[in-house]
Amino acid sequence: MAKRNNEHISIADALKEFVETNKLETGLDKVNVADAWANLMGNGVNNYTTSVKLERNTLYVQLSSSVLREELSYGKEKIMTMLNEELGKDLIKKLILR
Repeated sequence: MAKRNNEHISIADALKEFVETNKLETGLDKVNVADAWANLMGNGVNNYTTSVKLERNTLYVQLSSSVLREELSYGKEKIMTMLNEELGKDLIKKLILR
């Protein structure tokens, strides 16, 4: 339930509260994760990325190159750490490359 008192709150806080109250955060996280993947991986990887999906704490990334998939699989932990840092929260616990 949203707080309905007369204290002054910043727009950022109001938005955050609105998002949390209305359960929009998971939708925003899904969009932010896709953006974070695109930003961190650069064009080389993005050209072979066909889909990025976040389900609960697992990130599913569809790649069109088996060679690239193999190569990225060695750095899964580092990729998850970088994505979580970019997102500013510990969102991704598991990375599945397909």
